[in-house]
Amino acid sequence: MNPSGEGRRAWRFYRAGGVDQVLLAEAADLLALPQLDQRLWVALACPVKGLEFDERTLALLDLDHDGRVRAPELLATVAWLERVLAEPAGLVLGQDGVPLAALRSTHAEGQALRACAHEMLALLGRPEASAITVAEAGEAAARWARARCNGDGVVPPEALDDEAARRAAEDCLRCVGGALDRSGSQGITAASIATFFAQLAEHAAWRARAQAAAREVLPLGEGTAAASAAVEALAAKVDDWFVRARTAAFDARARAALEPSEQAYLEAGTQALARSSTALRQLPLARLDPSCVLDLGGAANPAWQAELDALRTQAVEPLLGRGTTRLDEAAWQGLRARLAPHRAWAATRAGAAVEALGLPRVQALLASDLRARLEQAVADDLAAAPRMEQALQVERLARCWRDLFRLASNFVSFSDFYARRKAIFQAGTLYLDARTTDLCVQVLDAGKHAALAAKSGTYLVYVECTRTGGERMTVACAMTAGDSDTLFVGRNGVFYDRRGRDWDATITKIVDNPISVGQAFWSPYKKLARWAEDIVARRAAAADEEAAARMQATTTAAASGTTVAVALPKPKIDVGVVAALGVAVGGITAALGALLQAFFGLGVLMPLGILGAMMLVSGPAMFVAWLKLRKRNLGPILDANGWAVNTHTRINIPLGRSLTTLAELPEGSTRSLVDPFAPRKSAWRWLLPLLLLAGVALYGAWKLDLLHAWLDFVPPPSDPWLPRAVEVVPAGAPQPPAGR
Repeated sequence: MNPSGEGRRAWRFYRAGGVDQVLLAEAADLLALPQLDQRLWVALACPVKGLEFDERTLALLDLDHDGRVRAPELLATVAWLERVLAEPAGLVLGQDGVPLAALRSTHAEGQALRACAHEMLALLGRPEASAITVAEAGEAAARWARARCNGDGVVPPEALDDEAARRAAEDCLRCVGGALDRSGSQGITAASIATFFAQLAEHAAWRARAQAAAREVLPLGEGTAAASAAVEALAAKVDDWFVRARTAAFDARARAALEPSEQAYLEAGTQALARSSTALRQLPLARLDPSCVLDLGGAANPAWQAELDALRTQAVEPLLGRGTTRLDEAAWQGLRARLAPHRAWAATRAGAAVEALGLPRVQALLASDLRARLEQAVADDLAAAPRMEQALQVERLARCWRDLFRLASNFVSFSDFYARRKAIFQAGTLYLDARTTDLCVQVLDAGKHAALAAKSGTYLVYVECTRTGGERMTVACAMTAGDSDTLFVGRNGVFYDRRGRDWDATITKIVDNPISVGQAFWSPYKKLARWAEDIVARRAAAADEEAAARMQATTTAAASGTTVAVALPKPKIDVGVVAALGVAVGGITAALGALLQAFFGLGVLMPLGILGAMMLVSGPAMFVAWLKLRKRNLGPILDANGWAVNTHTRINIPLGRSLTTLAELPEGSTRSLVDPFAPRKSAWRWLLPLLLLAGVALYGAWKLDLLHAWLDFVPPPSDPWLPRAVEVVPAGAPQPPAGR
């Protein structure tokens, strides 16, 4: 940057949501973003998925492939565009199709991009085209990706012309695996080829050690492995049988305890028995023989019969002689000793991944030049990498020409959101409870999202959206107008996504916050009404339960023919509590009387008194709601989705009213107030309020000394605290009669 400020961009800002946001209006604004202090950016990162924006474009801008587009990656893309574009003015138009003439012909990278774009257009049969669209760039790149050599270093077996090399590649994939080719097929790589031939060499060396000591390690040749497996499968059970037999030979009294008891057979008999039954496999191999000779051909435990037959045919007869069916302990130990070298060699098994190929195939692969041919095929594939990289850059250029300015307008500033043009994080519109809301954000986990989004100070409903065919998504919707009286978990609505598709929407979670000041005005009265309804409901439930118990007792008595007196619980009277209640009622009555006297003392200002009383009740709730509504912030809602919002993006009351709209009759509509299902009107409905108003008016007129002016026979009220006038009677005048 030039310290003198020469050549620096003179930025323009506008005020929206209580935040100064940069105005991006020209391509020069976009290319000058590296000069703009990142502290003035509205966001510094956004996720690649879950936005109403082309995911492929975001994936190409995500240079480190971490699933998020960050400010440095956006700036790197801007710097790249400045290098390769000679005419960047079209960046702000959002048009699909970057003109090839807009590329710099004096820059090597620009020249390479132009040449690659011409080659891609020729591949599509449009060599005369002067611009390449996103779809054309993607289609040409996809064709090259499906080619035999596509530059990713992965070679599918079907891409090899040589039959021997194809078979070797198939063996490599089957034994050690590979990687996914750009064409979508599994293929071999340089790493998998190296691993495959290393396994081949290790396995061949391991097998060579056995061949060098074949008499000890392979006494039965290729059948030694089966013999060793048969012996090891029964080693524990045969050892157990010999120990039991020797103990029984030592003391005949032990035989009954060492053989299965009748109770064990009774328990096993209660089950559905099979050769693999656990109860049977826990029993000894055969009946104990004090001579300590195991008869392999005699009666044996059926659960182990298959293993005994394998031991006899695969190990005993081949090593001890055909027809051998009786095995004493010395012969058994000698048999295991003969196979011990094989067991030790098998424990050092190497190259197990390629063992299934068989030793002849392993040796043939090692003796051939197939490794060099497979590695050459991978090298030939990698040689096409520069062309594929150029094709990727052409696609990136076409997508930036169409999408980058819109992304910047939803990243560096939130101009689309505050201009009500549907920002990229707005998933659609929810229709619910006679209102619509546009601030709807798709989320992956409602629980995790709500933990952070609750700090936004916004009333949020999380709806589970489903469509025919099994599609599902969860959307967090901000309610910023109306009230919350009829919003509850389980309520249904309809969600329209940005493509106009409708989804069934059901509320699954609510984050409660104030919606409007008007809702806060009525909230104390609604809480009082709910409290009164709750008390009445509890009292009614208790009375109903008591009546039901009394009726049940009476019915039981009538059925049994007896007379039962149902004793009702006597209330316990606490004199102290009664006295305290009397004092409280007296205090409340006195306070109410003083309040009424002060209220009626206002005279003609009584309406202001009513308004003041209502504000006294509703004012605190309205003030608290107003404070919270001023602090509503979009940031936590987006941060919980992977954004990095950099400023306090307020949702003030006017903006909130525009985000959530209530149902209104269309302009010019007419409405009939005749309701055929309206409740019948009663005279008392109007008479009682009129009588109440008349009483209040008369009381007020009396307090204001107006009645004596209207009615001559009503004397003016007198104050009992004023001294009475003393009448002076002259001397000698007749006295009034007594009692008057």
